[in-house]
Amino acid sequence: MPRSFPGVKRGWIILPFGRRSLQGRASPLLSSNRDRQHSQSREDGPPKSNRSERTKFARSVMEGSTVALISLLGLGLGGYAYSQFYKKMVLDKIENAFSAGYSSNELVALGRIAYGTSPDLVQEIAEKEYWVPRKEQPMIDDIVKGEVRGRYYLIIGERGTGKRSLLLEAMRKVGGDGCAMLEAHHDLEVFRVRLGKAIDYEFHEDYIGSLFSIKGPRDSTPLLDIERALNKMEKVALRMRKSRRTPLLLIINNIHLFNDDDASRSLLELLQQRAEIWASNDLVTTVFTSDENWTYERLIPHATNMPVINIRDVSKDTVISALKNYRTRFRNEDVPAHILEEIYSKVGGRLIFLHRVAQSDDMLATCDLINRKEKAWLLNQCWILGESMDDDVEAQQKYCAAAMVLARALVLREKQADPNDYKLPEIPLHEARQIITRADFTQGLDHINVIHIDSDGMVRADSVPMQNAFRAICSEDGFEEHLKATLKRLDELEFLNRSRLIVQRPPPNYSDGEVPEQTYTAKL
Repeated sequence: MPRSFPGVKRGWIILPFGRRSLQGRASPLLSSNRDRQHSQSREDGPPKSNRSERTKFARSVMEGSTVALISLLGLGLGGYAYSQFYKKMVLDKIENAFSAGYSSNELVALGRIAYGTSPDLVQEIAEKEYWVPRKEQPMIDDIVKGEVRGRYYLIIGERGTGKRSLLLEAMRKVGGDGCAMLEAHHDLEVFRVRLGKAIDYEFHEDYIGSLFSIKGPRDSTPLLDIERALNKMEKVALRMRKSRRTPLLLIINNIHLFNDDDASRSLLELLQQRAEIWASNDLVTTVFTSDENWTYERLIPHATNMPVINIRDVSKDTVISALKNYRTRFRNEDVPAHILEEIYSKVGGRLIFLHRVAQSDDMLATCDLINRKEKAWLLNQCWILGESMDDDVEAQQKYCAAAMVLARALVLREKQADPNDYKLPEIPLHEARQIITRADFTQGLDHINVIHIDSDGMVRADSVPMQNAFRAICSEDGFEEHLKATLKRLDELEFLNRSRLIVQRPPPNYSDGEVPEQTYTAKL
């Protein structure tokens, strides 16, 4: 009989089916305590783990936000620093363009004088280049030095009278300090580039602010780019006014090369507005040069501070004296007085012709060559065709006939003048338009250098060789009859264009209704 264990309660022990050993498993006696501890640990465990996970997530979010914020802050500070540096660099470059010395445009214009020539030879080269004394030179020197303020200037004169050389000589005397010079052009894009080159402004073409997500100036028209360049130049002028105490100088040569259209007129208006403002504040003195009268007519209606300087041919006494000294010094030649008189009668005081004559071996032959070229130019551009002209050239022949009529009037005016007066004959502009019965042809004749219209409204031949060509053509036998025949033919063509002639024709006869036989036709 089995023995009993009194005092011990009976119970079931459930053994697990796992392969692990029973070590560490709860004994039946301690199961109740372990169960209580296990249940308590399960109740306390999950809240601690969730709290730690939330802490880790918040820490990671904060770290990412901090990194992103620091990156954005660094990008913003870098972009702002670059933008400020670029703006300062732009102004410094423009200021450097107006410092003492010559830009590439000025170096090319000055030629050998600016290319590192030794000081001993500079004066000799200058005397060889600028050997004709000019009465306008002291006034131009005062403008370039900044001694004359509160004005901007239009220098007007015929082609080759030395407008540009006057300015270059004045710039050479001051060493290019405070000066910028550029040439005009009919294409506004080209003029924009030339303006940027003159004042060392890149129009933000070297701007890399897009790396910092900073957008530069938007693409625009050349006129708006020119306005931006002038804004930068104005800031530089304000910054340099205290240190310089004299205004800057901006020279725009040959503004007659602008087209006479809306875009070019807008550009002239923009430049004139800036010139007016700058002149009134002693910031910048603007100097325009022109060969043609239409630019004067565009600028003068809105001009309040714009004196006009007329540059004319050099006087006879000055030319004879300067030419004699030049040939004596550089050619060791004593030119007789009658030769000098004849030279002046053939080419006058035009510098572009005098330079060629003075440097040639045979001066009289060079004068004859110049006169032949001017006469050939006149005939090629303005010769009339007579009574046999075709009606297709009617418009062109009206222009040519007007040129010949005006040339004839200038020759007749010359005969009435004093022979001892060595000035070209002149006709008032309104009278010239009345003579040719057209108001629009004078500008075209001025453009092709047949006549010149000065700021006083006087019309004359463009040069002494051109006046000689007028005289030679109008004095030929048969010219009057040829001119009258041309004018008569133009009147006939004009009458034909304005009238209609009604003519009665008999009806066609087809042989009592029979269709005529076709004897020829084109073959395919």
